[in-house]
Amino acid sequence: MQEDIREVVKLKYAQAITQKSSCCGFGSGCCGGDPLEVNMITGNLYQDHEMDDLPRDLVATSFGCGNPTALAELHPGEVVLDLGSGAGLDVLLSARRVGPNGKAYGLDMTDEMLAEARANQKRAGLSNVEFLKGHIESIPLPDNSVDVIISNCVINLSADKDRVFQEAFRVLKPGGRFAVADIVLTRPLPQKVQQDLLAWAGCIAGALQEQEYRDKLVASGFNEVELQVTRVYDFSSQQTERILPNLSETERKELNGAVLSAFIRAKKPAGRLIPG
Repeated sequence: MQEDIREVVKLKYAQAITQKSSCCGFGSGCCGGDPLEVNMITGNLYQDHEMDDLPRDLVATSFGCGNPTALAELHPGEVVLDLGSGAGLDVLLSARRVGPNGKAYGLDMTDEMLAEARANQKRAGLSNVEFLKGHIESIPLPDNSVDVIISNCVINLSADKDRVFQEAFRVLKPGGRFAVADIVLTRPLPQKVQQDLLAWAGCIAGALQEQEYRDKLVASGFNEVELQVTRVYDFSSQQTERILPNLSETERKELNGAVLSAFIRAKKPAGRLIPG
């Protein structure tokens, strides 16, 4: 099923960026969308001043559920990696904050997204940026090479989150920070939602429960894990049928309060100093 999920997600995101539409049926944004629903997940995540000197249409191609660049404390000279960087908005915002002596990497598996991201980089005129093709379960960077990992509503799309967290831990430097926005659950979803590939692409079916998210980070070696809920989603409206088309209206309403977006922080422990 892992490969099936990956292919469906890849196809939906390619369609979303090519058509400037949605990977899960809404008018814009992967996990949210049309004028009625845009504030459900993707709306009001970025402030106007953050977009100074960047292409104004970049926000429209951000398919996330948060603003990880507001969450992460980025400092000049640091190296940042965005897992599932899409059209590159969070990478470009990060690149400006770490400055010319720092570096911002974006990692994505979709050719269409990478092409859009590189075009946006050129428009923004930023040289301390590099977009890499690959999977977040196998990051193409060396051990201990990154100061900060960010991600925007992407880890929930992976069918092997243990591997994602292990890879994130591997590439972070000792003392490095993990600061992502993601979808989490307060209770298990119905079995038919968990097995629905469109619900995976729509950022719902693959989400972890809050405690499970914490436990997996700790099991991968992280400490100082924090989870801050930022939005609770209401599935009562008819528009949400496009996220979960295989559920009845009653079944969708039963999910109210179960699906959240959150900021998740953690740290890789600093290495011990050895006398001498």
